[in-house]
Amino acid sequence: MEPGAGTGEGAPSAPRRAALPWKVRLMLFALNVAAGLSMRRDGTINRSVFSLFDRRARASARPDVHGVRSADVEVDASRGLWGRVFSPSEAASSASPLPVVVYFHGGAFALLSAASVPYDAMCRLFCRELGAVVVSVDYRLAPEHRCPAAYEDGVDILRYLANAGLPDGVAVPVDLSRCFLAGDSAGANIAHHVAQRWTTACVASSSSVPRSSPFRLAGVVLVQPYLGGEERTDAEVRLDGKVPVVTVRGSDWMWRAFLPEGADRNHPAAHVTDENADLADGFPPAMVVIGGLDPLQDWQRRYADVLRRKGKAVRVVEFPEAIHTFFFFPELPDCARLVEAMKAFIDDSNASSDSAA
Repeated sequence: MEPGAGTGEGAPSAPRRAALPWKVRLMLFALNVAAGLSMRRDGTINRSVFSLFDRRARASARPDVHGVRSADVEVDASRGLWGRVFSPSEAASSASPLPVVVYFHGGAFALLSAASVPYDAMCRLFCRELGAVVVSVDYRLAPEHRCPAAYEDGVDILRYLANAGLPDGVAVPVDLSRCFLAGDSAGANIAHHVAQRWTTACVASSSSVPRSSPFRLAGVVLVQPYLGGEERTDAEVRLDGKVPVVTVRGSDWMWRAFLPEGADRNHPAAHVTDENADLADGFPPAMVVIGGLDPLQDWQRRYADVLRRKGKAVRVVEFPEAIHTFFFFPELPDCARLVEAMKAFIDDSNASSDSAA
């Protein structure tokens, strides 16, 4: 447990109301309207409608005011797989090689993009505050591309990095042996499954990575991972309709759109929360972020418990007043605390690697 981040023990008898600034409430209202108008009852997405709300940012080789530049890298044009690479400019570079963070955006597996303005801004923040090169993955979306398409895209991004490295436009030295996967919500679910698939392939020597490649997964950061099951947990029942963003009805829609046809919520893609969870021997150290006003928190705690019981290194960081997607809003103090916790996790992982070397 991260010191000072909350105990996470027990559940309040009555749901708390999120104390949110008016600007955050307005943005949440707009997000809810956009999703409601776009997610059809038949399980499809009206992408034309959602595009009216989903503002996109262009990559820019010119550094922003904080010295961060960005470039888009095409990985597989046939399926629209690409990544946006955020790196410090030469003026802001460090003499030491920087770790790499491969980031998977959230959006219910069905919405948003690496180019969406909130994620472009978030990855710029991570680049400058974590002292890392960030690769934001634009994976295929459901329901047009159901599970496991997003997981396959994530693995192929790692394979690309391991074989080709980062683009020439990255002007700072990087250490590919210190690669961290990270993601929020649905993106955190993807990060888990990509880590599992990658480490399983490496154990089986089938990862298609040359032996000379320095690439290695050093850790995985899962921010409010979207997990579930057929059971309705205490938090889901207690907080349903009482807090923003996540509802039982919305979650059910999302799983139906993402999971293979005919699968229920106990499918291994969603239900990584009991002894049946498959974890490779080399699964990397994990940081799991949990919000006290997130209806998915019980699933996230069970996931962390499974990691512990299976002998995996896990650090749980809890924010008792955090709603789902709190990290979208720099106005919320927990957003800055999250970045601090991520940096501590990455720095500690790097220190452990150095001592083991």
